[in-house]
Amino acid sequence: MRKIKVVVLMGGKSPEHEVSILSGTNVVKSLKPSKYEVLPVVISKDGSRWRLTSRKSLLFLSDPLALKGTAKEIVLSQERSLAGAEALSKKDIDLVFIAMHGPFGEDGTIQGMLSLTGIKYTGSGVLASAIGMDKAMFRKVMRAEGIPVPKLTTKFPCFVKPDNQGSSVGASIARNKKELSKAIKLARKYSSRVLIEEYLKGMEVTCAVLGNENPKALPVIEIVPLKGEFFDYESKYTESGAQEIVPARISKALTKKVQDIAIQVYKAIGCRGFGRVDFILKNNKYPVVLEINTIPGLTPMSLVPKAANAGGFSYSALIDKIISLATKD
Repeated sequence: MRKIKVVVLMGGKSPEHEVSILSGTNVVKSLKPSKYEVLPVVISKDGSRWRLTSRKSLLFLSDPLALKGTAKEIVLSQERSLAGAEALSKKDIDLVFIAMHGPFGEDGTIQGMLSLTGIKYTGSGVLASAIGMDKAMFRKVMRAEGIPVPKLTTKFPCFVKPDNQGSSVGASIARNKKELSKAIKLARKYSSRVLIEEYLKGMEVTCAVLGNENPKALPVIEIVPLKGEFFDYESKYTESGAQEIVPARISKALTKKVQDIAIQVYKAIGCRGFGRVDFILKNNKYPVVLEINTIPGLTPMSLVPKAANAGGFSYSALIDKIISLATKD
């Protein structure tokens, strides 16, 4: 039986570079050698170098998160330079598994590049990826669909975030003018556009969705941040950063409502493959959509694998499913 030739693309020009490498490494580990021929590719932090490496090289990596905030690249014991997506098209591959997060990976950029070469890839296409990453545009689409999202505000407390980042990068709460100035300065490190929204109190939950034309929602996860006041970057990517409870401790009726809205959001922007919709339950009762992640994390700490496990999918089965959905026209 012919093996499926899969390139796993990770890293890239994004503040989530190291998280992406964690996701990509876990995807590579999960792909069975008997079924897949795997070509791991790590894109450098400045986006200029595409390094083809091996499964073995990734398995012996030290913690990539230790390099966050530095210009240092991970050290690969085996690597060979590639001339970008054009080189991939010459390798007779069946599919690219995109394990990239944030700008240039999750925003339609890499999707457009791969579409031009005619290579199939996992996850959403160019338009859905771009809308999902652009928070201001995403909110416009949600309002047009009648889906509740946070309101823009000039009142305190407020929530300040860059317009085009994931993993809560550059996001913070401001309770007065001094904190607002500091929060805007932080957000502008990552984007020229900044959103200032109402700060909503309530339970944080998230709902993963799998599928193409007829997507299905996975069990809802309740998030209890332990490090900060909300599910920020540190809470997401440290072992003791948050308590994640699945299924969420909410009623069946509210669970179904969250799942139905998650599917509505997913369909509204035209997602494919998989995604994750984040919510605040305002006053612990009313679902308000915060954002959609069109390439959610696939690290050991990530939410989609936990939801999939609760829904009867092992990590390996989840990755197989994502690949299967990507090969369907």
